[in-house]
Amino acid sequence: MPVTLAYDAPHARPGRRAPAARALLGLALLALGGAGCATRVHPHLALPPLALGEPSFFPTLEAYAGAPIVGGNRVDILLNGEEIFPALLEAIRGARQTITYAQYYWEDGPVARDLAEALAERCRAGVGVNVLLDAFGALGMPDEHRALLERAGCHVVFFRPLGPFGWPRANHRNHRRILVVDGRVGFTGGSGVSRKWMGNGRTPGHWRDTDVRVEGPVVEYLQGAFAENWLEATGMVLGGEAYFPRPQPRAGDAYAQVVRSSPAGGGYALYTTFLLAISAARRSILITNPYFVPDAPMADALVAAVRRGVRVAVLVPGRIDHNLVRQVSRGAFGRMLRAGVEIYEYRAALLHAKTMVVDGVWATVGSANLDNRSFALNDELNLVVYSPAVARRLEAVFAEDCRYADRLDYRRWRRRGLVDRMLELLALPLRDQL
Repeated sequence: MPVTLAYDAPHARPGRRAPAARALLGLALLALGGAGCATRVHPHLALPPLALGEPSFFPTLEAYAGAPIVGGNRVDILLNGEEIFPALLEAIRGARQTITYAQYYWEDGPVARDLAEALAERCRAGVGVNVLLDAFGALGMPDEHRALLERAGCHVVFFRPLGPFGWPRANHRNHRRILVVDGRVGFTGGSGVSRKWMGNGRTPGHWRDTDVRVEGPVVEYLQGAFAENWLEATGMVLGGEAYFPRPQPRAGDAYAQVVRSSPAGGGYALYTTFLLAISAARRSILITNPYFVPDAPMADALVAAVRRGVRVAVLVPGRIDHNLVRQVSRGAFGRMLRAGVEIYEYRAALLHAKTMVVDGVWATVGSANLDNRSFALNDELNLVVYSPAVARRLEAVFAEDCRYADRLDYRRWRRRGLVDRMLELLALPLRDQL
């Protein structure tokens, strides 16, 4: 069966403190973790005829996500490193009691050093800091960063360590990005810790990404997602006022929901949530995603939306860090292009944002890619927001991003070269691991 790679996986290079041997060990263990039959989402054969705004829509999504939709939240969209990292650092430096931070990807660079120093300073000031890093995604973390944090008194833990006894679960990574400060301010999205996330998302070799900053009752559920992974990794139960403080006055007007999937534990909530939102669309669906490899039911749902008069537009990378994923994705574009799905390829930088907006009301930002790896293998988390203001903001971002993209039409897709077609065929066996 196929060898498995996590997409944002670090690559060894000269001068790295993380030796190449560690990266090779990680790849070997991931291959062993994927050596069984591929895990897939349980088939969704029929969807209810829901529409956004009808009374049953909220309780239906709450039931399948296993998460309440709560009001009174403030949600701020953060674009690219120039907005994401200053906001993260400001929140960390303002912490008074606790910081919980889960990150999939960490490698050396100015941003990494700034974050490590800010977290360490808060530890020395008496703030309880728990840092949970995915053992594969953080292979490139310099040893001195970990040492700095631990000397300051921070708790640094690696999720599902790589080793001879960890290979059965090595294919199931923690891809979530979560920061919660004092139980009151939260962040999530798709960004990692690396110099390639710096800048404005328009520079070649850098990433175009989207995160969110949230305040209000929904932060409790971000904290709960962190606590879930922390419990598995450490056996420690986080609780009390320092982590789950008493409710405060309304922070804003947005309704929000934290949807988390943990396929290793049998949960596929994000997949069902996405399908229900797509099937409920009546006006528009705008998708930005770097690893767009929808399975048959999701592709069917997108085509069905076009047939009922919904504008469906998808923004994908024009170039990507893992070309194999792009080939698998592009190979399936034909049917969607023929049906009228608009597909745009972003050219200004490497696209990594993971967002969707439906009918100018429902929106989501998070870590999940539209592929089997996110829906059936990794632990993932998305914030779902029910807010016309947030949706309008993301619609405007989508339109602006499309100015830096080329629209792909069916004729041009049909004219792709022989090499591309061969790569698509060769990549097909890997589809369920991507």
